Amino acid sequence: MHVNGIEKWLERRGVVIDDIAEIVLALQHPYNADLTVEECRLSVLAVLDKREVQYVLYTGIALDELAERKLLPEPLQSIMEKDESLYGVDETLALGITNVYGMIGLTSFGYLDKMKPGIIRHLNVKGERIHVFLDDLVAGLAAAASARIAHGDPKAIQYHLPDSP
Repeated sequence: MHVNGIEKWLERRGVVIDDIAEIVLALQHPYNADLTVEECRLSVLAVLDKREVQYVLYTGIALDELAERKLLPEPLQSIMEKDESLYGVDETLALGITNVYGMIGLTSFGYLDKMKPGIIRHLNVKGERIHVFLDDLVAGLAAAASARIAHGDPKAIQYHLPDSP
């Protein structure tokens, strides 16, 4: 599976696929005890293979990097440096990833955005690097990969329409 360089962009920012796969496993394990981290990794890569997901990630990562180099116009530069709580554009951009797999992705994203497990928590810590977008984008990616697994679970109940009323 070729992901057109987005893995390199993520790694440049300190995120590896296995970090995201661990979050996906934690989300899905209560519903699928047989799930492996490798299956979760493959799901993350499948989500990353979608061009619309790549575009969202490129955009958010570029904005974080421009903010680090102080290249954004005001007041956006100050908003990014402070990671203003009312900004919300970072979450809105991440929803572009979660929506690829429907409502379950959205609810998982909300949970991850609130709890900030693993690499998401690490990215959210304020320091030299700015990750205003990336923490939410990683949460969106994990939520979408988790939803993808849930949608493909062969144990999920299938409902069928009656032939006629």
